[in-house]
Amino acid sequence: METITRNPTAGIYAATLDYVHALEVRNPTRFLYVSGTMGLDERGVAGKTLTEQVVLIWSNIRTILASADMSVDNIARVTSYLRDASYAEENQNARVAALKGRVVPTTAIVVQTLVADWLVEIEIVAVA
Repeated sequence: METITRNPTAGIYAATLDYVHALEVRNPTRFLYVSGTMGLDERGVAGKTLTEQVVLIWSNIRTILASADMSVDNIARVTSYLRDASYAEENQNARVAALKGRVVPTTAIVVQTLVADWLVEIEIVAVA
């Protein structure tokens, strides 16, 4: 599998340093679509703070990826659903850290989550 960053700078607004406009994936053999993942521990209990939840989310995502013999290096797309716009920076920082600085197309949307204790929900697409 080969990936090519498509991040034009002419004729479009500039992407910030934490994401790219597009990522072309050539010759993938597998796709993994991961549903919205919450900051819940193994018992299904939400972390008490935003920080606890984003740590749990990325741990849960790594567990799901490992079940498919993948890692965060296989992530090609991230969508974050934030309960409040003020969560954007901490969510961004957690994503950048989880991806070890690798940038991918990403979107953050402010929504009402199904359960008030769920502060952030993240879905990803991974390829191999």
